[in-house]
Amino acid sequence: MANNELSKYSGGLIQLIYQKGGNLSIPGDEILSLECIVAGTTFIKNLKDIESKLEKDQHLDLIREPDNKHDNFAVAIYNTQGEKLGYIPREKNEMPARLMDAGKWFYGKIINKTWEGNWLKIDIEIYLKE
Repeated sequence: MANNELSKYSGGLIQLIYQKGGNLSIPGDEILSLECIVAGTTFIKNLKDIESKLEKDQHLDLIREPDNKHDNFAVAIYNTQGEKLGYIPREKNEMPARLMDAGKWFYGKIINKTWEGNWLKIDIEIYLKE
């Protein structure tokens, strides 16, 4: 088999997959880039009010804060009502921050939320949107 034959499209193979009840998943324009918690939720003043609006799979906006005095790579996390939930944790924020500075766009999704004492733990996934 010549090297160039590996990249040839075979419509018959795709048709066979579907005829046999298979599913072919082709990556879209969103890439799961990071899984983390939302850092800093304990600093939210109206946390209980905001928490009641948060649901699984809810979209989250990510806003770069390059002038943040505590963290040069700060990326803030907001719900769709424009309320700040916190930040991408410092130990995980450099890659998305640098890509955002280069013009890339990220968003988040809530995976889970649980109360642990007075702390609201919000697990999220962060996606790169191409």
